[in-house]
Amino acid sequence: MSVTVFIRYQLDPFKRAQFEEYSKRWLTIIPKCGGDLIGYFMPHEGTNNIAFALIGFESLSAYEAYRARLRQDAEGMANFHFAEENKFILAEERTFLRKVVV
Repeated sequence: MSVTVFIRYQLDPFKRAQFEEYSKRWLTIIPKCGGDLIGYFMPHEGTNNIAFALIGFESLSAYEAYRARLRQDAEGMANFHFAEENKFILAEERTFLRKVVV
């Protein structure tokens, strides 16, 4: 069964440009580590402090393998540190979804 990881970010609205830079870095890192990146989505109109990401995986075990590869990836770890140092992500929630099929 395939799963999609839905990530909801609460951002510092004054640091959206830093989050966008962070997101752009994941565009190459996530596929390299085995995730099927559907996309990152930035605030545009309305709420200015919520962003989303969607990443697909063949299974939960594929997600776990991806997370292990990500922790070993120098670019991925550098991006995590960039977020921690600049504190533009105030909160992050992960939800694991499956597609409804008939």
